[in-house]
Amino acid sequence: MDSINAWEKALRETDIIRTRISGLSTFSETHVPYILLSPSQINEGDTVVRAGEVLVHRPSLILPPNIPQLEGFSFEDDSFNEDSMINFLMIRGVSLPSMKYDNKVYSLNVFEGKMDDAIGFYGNRLQREEDTKSGLLSGPDEVWQLSLLIFICSQIAKNSSVDIRRLLEEYRKKEN
Repeated sequence: MDSINAWEKALRETDIIRTRISGLSTFSETHVPYILLSPSQINEGDTVVRAGEVLVHRPSLILPPNIPQLEGFSFEDDSFNEDSMINFLMIRGVSLPSMKYDNKVYSLNVFEGKMDDAIGFYGNRLQREEDTKSGLLSGPDEVWQLSLLIFICSQIAKNSSVDIRRLLEEYRKKEN
């Protein structure tokens, strides 16, 4: 699948079911745990469950001097790799504030049941555990990396007003 079709598929089919309630850190890195559910391509009716976390380096409005980095996103296809994906996003005006994301998938399992059942199961589990740091999302298995980026970007966008306020407060402290 080429980059354009992969991106469009991810935009169409990614659903952020439960956002991270805790905000992102403005001045340091943030660990963003997630559970990503995808319909199984092998066993129809089952759900692939990826649990992991993305380490977002300085997700503030201050851009670090480093180059874009997407580590741990497993781009395996030559036409759909890290460099082509970064170029694809930048050409379309999509900017990721820190441009450095390190993904670690801790587990890859199969939930024996349909997507709706998996959503209910994992949503209830996160609520029961009072987990405010983890997100729950669903997206196509063949473009799970893009679904995960969409989730991370939504968390950064949600946090931008807090980042601006914190930056202004920090600036005022330094002036006094």
